[in-house]
Amino acid sequence: MEPNLEPRKIELEQDTINYLNTTRKWSMFLAVIGFIALGLFIIIGLGTGTFLTIFNSEEIGPGLPGALIIALILLLGLIYFFPVYFLFQFSKHLTNAVHSLDKKEIKKAFKNLKFYFVYIGVLLIIILVLYVIVLAAAGASMSLLKGL
Repeated sequence: MEPNLEPRKIELEQDTINYLNTTRKWSMFLAVIGFIALGLFIIIGLGTGTFLTIFNSEEIGPGLPGALIIALILLLGLIYFFPVYFLFQFSKHLTNAVHSLDKKEIKKAFKNLKFYFVYIGVLLIIILVLYVIVLAAAGASMSLLKGL
């Protein structure tokens, strides 16, 4: 018996296309809000870092230098940029796919959706590992302080 060499295909019904159309609208909304929030975060963060750098007072006590705060804000902004970008690209390609019923566009859309979820998943794993490390360090320091 010969194996089937034809690639498997999925045909989308009109209801499914309507669901995808609704999904692309909401993903575009979330991406635009994400870009706005990212812009505000960076502007406010840079303003705060600049303010702390200009009005640095040693009388208050040692703290984080303004340049370190600015670098941290930019790093967090960069980390937040990629999932918003992937969501925006998903919505853009899905818009083209829904309107033109183009297979290549829907493939690009779902590729970006995959990148979005992989990025969020890896970021979540990193955050959970950091939480465990911080909790272990806090527990170790508490046991050392208890002996004093």
